[in-house]
Amino acid sequence: MKNKYYIPLLLFLIFLCFGCTKKNIGNTPVTSSEDSLSTYFSLANDFSLAREKRQLFSRKAFDIVINQENDSLNRVNFFKVANRYYNINDWKDFNKTVHLVLEKSESAKDTLNITKAYTYLGDYYESQAVLDSAFLFYYKAEKMYIKLGDNFNLGKTLINKANLQYKAGDFLSSEKSVFNVLRIIKGEKQINNILYDAYNLLGIIYGELGEYENAINYHNKALVISEDEMIPKEFQSKATTYNNIGFLYLNSQKYLQAKNYFGKGLEQKNLKIQKPYVYAMLLDNLAYSKFKLKDSDRLPELFYQSLKLRDSLQLTSGIFVNKIHLSEYFASKKDSIKALQYSKEALLLARSTNISRDILVALKQLAVIEPEKASAYTKEYIRVNEKLQKAERKIGDKFSRIEYETDQIKGENTDLETKNRNLLFGFSIITMLGLFLYIIKAQKTKNRELLFKQEQQKVNEEIYNLMISQQSTIETNRIVEKKRVAQELHDGVLGRMFGVRMNLDGLNRFNDEMAVNQRNSYLAELKNIEQDIREISHDLNREKSELINNFVAIVNNLFEDQKKTFKPKLVTIIDPAIKWELLSNAIKINLYRIIQESLQNINKYANANTIKVELKKNGDDLFLSINDDGVGFNVNKAKRGIGIQNIQSRTNECNGTVDIKSNKGEGTTITITVPIEQKLILT
Repeated sequence: MKNKYYIPLLLFLIFLCFGCTKKNIGNTPVTSSEDSLSTYFSLANDFSLAREKRQLFSRKAFDIVINQENDSLNRVNFFKVANRYYNINDWKDFNKTVHLVLEKSESAKDTLNITKAYTYLGDYYESQAVLDSAFLFYYKAEKMYIKLGDNFNLGKTLINKANLQYKAGDFLSSEKSVFNVLRIIKGEKQINNILYDAYNLLGIIYGELGEYENAINYHNKALVISEDEMIPKEFQSKATTYNNIGFLYLNSQKYLQAKNYFGKGLEQKNLKIQKPYVYAMLLDNLAYSKFKLKDSDRLPELFYQSLKLRDSLQLTSGIFVNKIHLSEYFASKKDSIKALQYSKEALLLARSTNISRDILVALKQLAVIEPEKASAYTKEYIRVNEKLQKAERKIGDKFSRIEYETDQIKGENTDLETKNRNLLFGFSIITMLGLFLYIIKAQKTKNRELLFKQEQQKVNEEIYNLMISQQSTIETNRIVEKKRVAQELHDGVLGRMFGVRMNLDGLNRFNDEMAVNQRNSYLAELKNIEQDIREISHDLNREKSELINNFVAIVNNLFEDQKKTFKPKLVTIIDPAIKWELLSNAIKINLYRIIQESLQNINKYANANTIKVELKKNGDDLFLSINDDGVGFNVNKAKRGIGIQNIQSRTNECNGTVDIKSNKGEGTTITITVPIEQKLILT
């Protein structure tokens, strides 16, 4: 072992001896401290070294970095140091280093490294099982990555959040978060490491939900991705996936398949050096699957070997699992003393870490080993289980509250920064800014008025063209009707009258009874002709009425379109006593436009079930009422809207008044009162 590390140490001594000299390669100076730092980084990341040595080299690197100037390279080096501490589970120094680089990044206003530091702090609190604090820092990083448009790192951060939700027992929210990640990173390059984490987590989630087929499917996808060269071999992704698949088979009591996968995981090169905690996990799971298969080969040695490694790594959760497995093993061998010893040690460990799920497992095992105390263990089991369920519900709510409160604080901080900036610069430019805003506002007002007038003119032209079109249709019908009436008069009435007149002339020379009877029949015929003339006259009067009331036809067309196109029930009442010929075309156009504008607003915003439109005459005034049972609105705020302004403007053009009543959830009523002008139209 000494020979293996002799050369790097010798190089390090040479660097120390010649540390004061500088060598120029091209134009770039290389100092001894830079060379030493590079050496320390390399040695601290050498997985073949003992943990204590790697920790020593990490601290030496830290001592150099902390004395460097706060520039971008210095902050990169701080993150390198933090990574070395992370790899050896030195959480205290890791936390200290990350807080330092966060402070330096904030001082330099380095947004990218601030965001990165947030993710590192999330990693720290996750390692300490402080899930709410971890969630807070991941959420801060998420918001900043969204702002930066960095979908790659955003995906990694969201995976971390999803993992927290899984650990909190909120499996469905975790599943939803993972699929959100897959949508976000779609189309991004070099995402296989994120895809691996996503598929791996989905496999674990579905395993917890008992959907083993889905779970194995996603773990197999992760296994395929683990072959990618972009994923560093030292991550031991393949070994991790083999363990996860084996664990699924273990839970579904397919112990032989489980054993095979655990064996494949242990076959991976350098696993014990690069990922000792995965190696220990595979050992324990292999031993447990052999125990379930009643295969006593190398048992309980495999359990002890895993426990020893986990104990050296201070992996409390793994130690707990090992002791539960040992308790089960010795219980099967009828060694109640050792079985009880390991289960009690497991319970003590679970209570010290305050992990409720582990406490439940330990209590369940003790109830099996000590049946005489099963009642007491069961009572405690029920109490802890209820506490766990409440805690899991609370942690989900807490995550949501953290997101809300973080956004609120961020908004308040933004407001405070804006106020301070305004106080600093506002006094020097207030007059110029005020004048500038006044000019812009005045120009906008003029433009709005111009656009409003143009829109009114366009709508008026449309309505006028509609009325002209209707008038043209009526005029065509009138010509046809006149032609028909003329033909009837000529062919029917005049012909019959001529015949009667000639016959009466012929009878004037006779006074006998037959002549008298014939005269009476001809008089009756004249009465019939008189009735025909009266009916023709009525037809002409009806045509005149249709001509006068063409506005009603146009409005009815609008109502028919509303009924056909939109869902709300439309009720319309038009007072037949209204003499439309007394109203000017300008009033008719404005009334039509008000009705049209109101119906459009109801269709867009009111979400109404019923609309009622009523036109009635009251004395010398015409009343238009439009009512709906929709959601209503704040009348004071809406008065500034273009729709309300249009209605008020058109009512003013008619010398009328408008009254709008509305409240939230109580519908809306618009009442228009217009005086009827005494202006006869030509017929």
